[in-house]
Amino acid sequence: MPSNPPQPESSSARPLGGIIHTYQKYDPKNFPPPMAEPPDLASAAMEHMLTYGNMRRFTPEELANAIRLDPSQIAGFGPSIDHLLAMLRERKAKILSTYETRAARKQADSHVTEVSQAISASDPFRSAIDAAIKQGAIADLENLYDLIRDDTSPAATTVMRAIHALATQYEVEELASRYEFTGRTELSPPQAIEIKEELESIDRLIAQLEEAMKNAKLAIIDMEQLAEFASQEEMQNLANLQQQIDDYLKAEAERQGIEQDGKGFTLTPHAMRLFQGRVLQEIFSNLQAARSGRHDGPILGEGPVELAKTKPYEFGDSVTSMDVGSSFVNAMLRRSSNPSAGGPFLLPSDIEIHRTRNTPKCATVVLLDMSGSMRHDGQYINAKRMALALDGLIRREYPGDFIAFIECYTFAKVRHISEIPGLMPKPVTIHQPVVRLRADMSKPEASELAIPPHFTNLQHGIQLARQILSAQDTPNQQIILISDGLPTAHYEGDQLFMLYPPDPRTEEATMREAKAAAKNGITINFFLLPSWWQTSEDVAFAHRVAQETKGRVFFTGGNDLDRFVLWDYINNRRHMIT
Repeated sequence: MPSNPPQPESSSARPLGGIIHTYQKYDPKNFPPPMAEPPDLASAAMEHMLTYGNMRRFTPEELANAIRLDPSQIAGFGPSIDHLLAMLRERKAKILSTYETRAARKQADSHVTEVSQAISASDPFRSAIDAAIKQGAIADLENLYDLIRDDTSPAATTVMRAIHALATQYEVEELASRYEFTGRTELSPPQAIEIKEELESIDRLIAQLEEAMKNAKLAIIDMEQLAEFASQEEMQNLANLQQQIDDYLKAEAERQGIEQDGKGFTLTPHAMRLFQGRVLQEIFSNLQAARSGRHDGPILGEGPVELAKTKPYEFGDSVTSMDVGSSFVNAMLRRSSNPSAGGPFLLPSDIEIHRTRNTPKCATVVLLDMSGSMRHDGQYINAKRMALALDGLIRREYPGDFIAFIECYTFAKVRHISEIPGLMPKPVTIHQPVVRLRADMSKPEASELAIPPHFTNLQHGIQLARQILSAQDTPNQQIILISDGLPTAHYEGDQLFMLYPPDPRTEEATMREAKAAAKNGITINFFLLPSWWQTSEDVAFAHRVAQETKGRVFFTGGNDLDRFVLWDYINNRRHMIT
């Protein structure tokens, strides 16, 4: 039995033509074109961070796979891949036009029959083996082999021969049904299996090369397998292109604030700002399609922001807003019309004052539910993306506003914006259907590390938010509450209660805190995320909180959370100043 199938006439490793290397030569001046849009590495890395909470598992290969490169930016990329595709397709067509599979199928069928007929009449497993062969049930034969438990027995040998014969028959049948052969050269079953493996390798490589043509991701190509068909020069050319791509991505990652050390990737504030900007651009491009601009209504008066429009000076106007150029032009026009007029060069009637806009300060605290249930459907990812987008909006459009973030789980913790990407839903550590726990946090030995973290303590979150907002000198104060339902933890003095299913005792404690916020003039807007276990009680609770604080309840899918929160924030500010 030959170890290799007959080969088609043309050599698989022979290059097509003698000057391909000149046509494919890499030109570093054109990589990438100067005006090409660079790949968005910051968003890819940040999305990984939002999903996993860290960059530990983000390898260079994952970074490359998470972005999209335009192959047209890479000189010589298209011709290189096109040539390899043509070579592989020619090889496949040559195989199909050379061989036929009828003889191999006939031999495989005959071998199965021979194995069946060779079963000894005294074999205790004869009937079972014969039935499995007739049904083509390899799994049944494997079970019989396990029952025999004696690898040296005739029955075990017969079963193994039957398994091998059936497997060969299946392989040959699959080859014949999968590919359309038009040649006349006969194949033996072993040769047919080798041809099948070669054709499958070619198909996989063609699919990989076609995918690489779309996004320039050479990493998806099985280079070791490709080397069996391509010449050494072609493989070296691909390796050079891959190195150039890797170097470009590394430089672009550093430019976008993605740093790599021996432990993995880290994200700088620059990367976060880029991500925030792109999220805002995406959100507002959607809003613009609905004719929903983000421009505040103008409120004219004594304010810090000068407008282009001017007005004549009136008694009491601040001269710090004087339009110097227009005022002097008015003075010169007045004097030119009456050259003999004396007196001061600049009169009050000449002065033009810039109109100003008053942009009232707004103080916001965002409560992010990071309890165990937020893991479902990736709700926590949408909540974190919303937080980053809202922070980016305020920094860019409303730098005078105040924003803070609080993570809510069994406890509530104030979090800096730099900590938001790393927040993760807390692992569920108790799986009983009913939980009634109490912890005395006044005891010196009490430790948060010993407390199950996956409950939802909105009461503590609202309490911390009230404390933060009490230090702000603006009457425009609000809490944005992002959660998927009822709270399951609350404090009564130093006693921490963890109650599941949600208990009215926890709900009332949370409502008392909401009422205290309302007395302080704080509005709570409740963004209720959908979940399969959500009930009318969850909805009723959200409405109670919002009504108590003159806020609203928003029902929104997780993917739309950032858009709804940002647009509501802008509308609130517009309402404050009109």
